[in-house]
Amino acid sequence: PWRFVNRASRLVVDPERFPDEREEMTAVGMGAVYTRTSHREVLRPDGTDPEPLIERYFRPYARAMTEAVADRLAATGRAVIVDVHSYPTRPLPYELHGEGPRPPVCLGTDAFHTPPELLAAAREAFAPCGGTGLDSPFGGTYVPLDFYGTRAEVGALMVEIRRDTYMTEPGGPAGPGLSRLAESLAALVDAVSG
Repeated sequence: PWRFVNRASRLVVDPERFPDEREEMTAVGMGAVYTRTSHREVLRPDGTDPEPLIERYFRPYARAMTEAVADRLAATGRAVIVDVHSYPTRPLPYELHGEGPRPPVCLGTDAFHTPPELLAAAREAFAPCGGTGLDSPFGGTYVPLDFYGTRAEVGALMVEIRRDTYMTEPGGPAGPGLSRLAESLAALVDAVSG
């Protein structure tokens, strides 16, 4: 397995968003370059040109991730992207779909890139964490645009972990659930690496 870590804050640029009109989060000022915060406060003024940040951060990230996936395809004939995030127990003002279930582990899927066996492996791996749900409160998964919707051998799954399962919110210390989550994530990686 390989790790690909975004070391820049999403407040700089969100490389997992579409950089164009396809991105639904643009409606709340949180496209590839945020103009609003998670509480819908002004981060950047309306009319800010996103292109300098897209050029400096988004494109290099997208290029590097595309190359990493292409390398895995060349070496093994397949790649599996497990995109890990966390989310708060209570909905934040920016959430477009915050009214739905908020399970301990939300699995974000894509009809083309999330095969049933990947989803089954994730459900089994995260069962000890208190249950999983699908695509609520967050749905979809990240796939580099060069492969999106065209290369089925690129599997992908987003794993959104509700923060109270491993820490004291907001931003408090890690709790006993952290070890269980780490074990579950390792079990998922082992299951899809074979």
